[in-house]
Amino acid sequence: MKILFVVCGEGLGHASRCLHLGRYLHKQGHDIHFASYGRSFDFLFKQEPLTLHRTRREVCLEGEMGFFSLKKTLWCSKWIVLDMVLSVLRISQLIRKHRFACVVSDTMYGGVLAARLTKTPGIFITNQNHFNGPRNATNPVWQALNFLIGRYIRLSDHVIIPDYPAPDTISEYNIVIPQGEEKRYTFTGPFYDFDPLSYIRARESIFTSFGGEAYKLPMYQKLKAIADRRKDLFFDVFYTGPDLPDSSDNFVSHGYVPDLLEHLARAKIAIVHGGLTTLHEAMLFEKPVLIIMDPNHPEQQNNAKKIVDIGAGTSVDGKHATLDELEEKIAETMTCCPLPFHITHISINGRKNAAEIILDFANRRQP
Repeated sequence: MKILFVVCGEGLGHASRCLHLGRYLHKQGHDIHFASYGRSFDFLFKQEPLTLHRTRREVCLEGEMGFFSLKKTLWCSKWIVLDMVLSVLRISQLIRKHRFACVVSDTMYGGVLAARLTKTPGIFITNQNHFNGPRNATNPVWQALNFLIGRYIRLSDHVIIPDYPAPDTISEYNIVIPQGEEKRYTFTGPFYDFDPLSYIRARESIFTSFGGEAYKLPMYQKLKAIADRRKDLFFDVFYTGPDLPDSSDNFVSHGYVPDLLEHLARAKIAIVHGGLTTLHEAMLFEKPVLIIMDPNHPEQQNNAKKIVDIGAGTSVDGKHATLDELEEKIAETMTCCPLPFHITHISINGRKNAAEIILDFANRRQP
């Protein structure tokens, strides 16, 4: 059976989790294709041979001084209507050419509409369908976005949330299931296919990863300043963009690595921005996390709130934190003791749950 994954190119979490799920389906004998752009396309291109297509970028995420900027993102995305139309046309072309039995869109809205227009079953994967700031304060942009996304997601046949069911849902504060639509949403669990116990475990380093967007570079530079004055701390740093600070004896810079989890397994703590995929990985290795929150990024803020709620880490407003505050937060994070999350993980087979939903809808494809 032919299945197309249409993957958002902003960050690597979307591509990583779809790769796990796609490989699982491939091992069952299905013909899996991927379509993406940007950093996700580059990441998927480096994997073992995949059938990979390039598609249109729908939205442009921008920031400044290390953090997401809503104003710059809106300006950069001013052609979003045209980009969405071109995205839909490109994906529709792929569907008609390859006769896919199902389209799985991970936060790529063009895939949803293309599936509907071609009368192909469409599944939407997301870990955020509701945007809100601290204490549920919602600005007009988020209100408009919530309305539009709510209407748009209804075009899909089913919504998969790659997170654990309650009470272990890390993205709990980012998901609002509309009344009467409960059967259209499934918390499948994550799609990972790795066993954390198979990795060499240690408590040697401070694992640091914020993704590859250029605007995040200043935060790496802040941590380099801490490393320069705290030689007792060893930072293992990962960034796939250009111009990462030079390595030193206790600040080792990496670009792309084949297996990021080998480094995470050896960490004392993980310093991250709060994306769901990285948080799940840290929880499976029982690594406390310090989330350096972006004050303009509601997903990170809400994930951070959940992490603090369950005692798995700490958080700090990165835009206003001084070097002294960051040092204090690093020390505080090292005292956290996450619960053994892998016990929860082994009881939930996220890949199997998601695959069953996809194949069920694929079997409904009209000849």
